[in-house]
Amino acid sequence: MNIQDRAQGAIVGAFIGDAIALGPHWYYDLDEQHKDYGEWITTYTDPKKGRYHEHEKKGNQSQAGYILKLMIKSLVENGEYNQEDFCKKLDEDLFTKMDGTAHNGPGGYTSQSIRKVYTQRVEEKLPWDKVGSHADTTEAIERTLALAVRYALNQKKLSKSISHNTFITQVDDIVGSMSVAYGAVLSQLIQGEKLDENISTKLMKLVKKGELPFYAVTTDDFKPPKNGVKDPSTIGLFASPDALLSPSFMAKAANDKDIKIEPAWKVSLVYGMPCAIYHILPASYYLAARFNDDFESAILHSLNGGGQNQARSILTGALVGAQVGLKNIPQRFIDGLNEKDEILELAKKLSDIIEA
Repeated sequence: MNIQDRAQGAIVGAFIGDAIALGPHWYYDLDEQHKDYGEWITTYTDPKKGRYHEHEKKGNQSQAGYILKLMIKSLVENGEYNQEDFCKKLDEDLFTKMDGTAHNGPGGYTSQSIRKVYTQRVEEKLPWDKVGSHADTTEAIERTLALAVRYALNQKKLSKSISHNTFITQVDDIVGSMSVAYGAVLSQLIQGEKLDENISTKLMKLVKKGELPFYAVTTDDFKPPKNGVKDPSTIGLFASPDALLSPSFMAKAANDKDIKIEPAWKVSLVYGMPCAIYHILPASYYLAARFNDDFESAILHSLNGGGQNQARSILTGALVGAQVGLKNIPQRFIDGLNEKDEILELAKKLSDIIEA
């Protein structure tokens, strides 16, 4: 595999994760999910009447996929991240199709952070530098994963673009740090690194080199700092590198024979089924490490875990797609996408502009 194949795998994997969870999205009662879709969901399904995306058809994208497309189109058209252009696309291509309520807009449902910014922009007429919400969810990652692809070889630009884009909709520093950390992990996988217990050590070396904006005072291998050493400047840095350390622990758990989560979909019960970023990321890292070479198993166990399985599947799909590459994603998942041709074209165009 080359970097373009892994990059395209990440993008297509994310879109597959979004579409495959459209039907059974947000079932917190697994008995109800099993009643509606059976014990094991294996493919794209229509949403049931009265559910979150009830007017959509199987294989469609949710609003997360719609916004991800806007991000990729902006990157391709500009060749790099242009926040003004992306915000213009939100104003013209998203907000004009919404009314600010939850069950409305592209994909049939609008998440909390997007509803908040819609209100601020459309109703309160606030400028873009005055908007944002305190939502602790993964909406930012679901679109900034394209930035991780574009800047897979440039961690400084990756960090700057992801943090700036995240704070458009979510103003919490913890959400920002975890979003940048996910992007950093994804970029390493696109480069060909493994999602294993050593991934965090590699990321921390980038912190020490000043390429990732995290505060760290320990020496290598997390040993105590030497006596008399002053703390580095924290200006513009996230307060803690802990978001970079999590992936190694999840990967270690996934490969530890004495730690058993069986079947693997029950990872959603271990780390939590709700929408918050601190539930979604650990489960996604775990599944992507456990099924690092098996896209189908990763995406189906993510899907069948219930709860916020759409975000979990988008993030897992990108991580595993980057590891297996586009050519190793089962064709049936690609063929089931109603926007297959457009998605493949966007993934190809984005992979073509990756540069240091």
